[in-house]
Amino acid sequence: MKIRPAQLDDVPAIVAMLADDPLGAARESPGDPRYAEAFAAIDEDPNQLLIVAEADGEVVGTLQLTITHGLSRLGATRATIEGVRVRADQRGGGLGQELFEWAIEEARAVGAALVQLTTDATRADAHRFYEKLGFVASHVGMKLTL
Repeated sequence: MKIRPAQLDDVPAIVAMLADDPLGAARESPGDPRYAEAFAAIDEDPNQLLIVAEADGEVVGTLQLTITHGLSRLGATRATIEGVRVRADQRGGGLGQELFEWAIEEARAVGAALVQLTTDATRADAHRFYEKLGFVASHVGMKLTL
């Protein structure tokens, strides 16, 4: 398995993974041109890393790592992991853990003081996975849809 920066050609495979669950199916629209625009914005931002896991020439996993510089915690840098997906036929084999290990090491390399994520309250399996990796449910996340 190879972890590498995502390329524009990877966007359809990434979107297919995002859409391949009950939550994603309701909010994603494969083929929509806005994904290419979003990819361009991510790709040009030095504080964004959209990566894919590739096996046998196919995209089988993805995540986005956002680096945020802030003043709180004595000017700490934070890394946020989001958009994590592993293709359905690849789940349970350790790929998700490899993606997280990569992201955590990348966060360390840029001097981040902590790694954070949000997860939908209905994703009990994901919560167990994150806790197994050492993440602690320390905050309550809130959203305002615009």
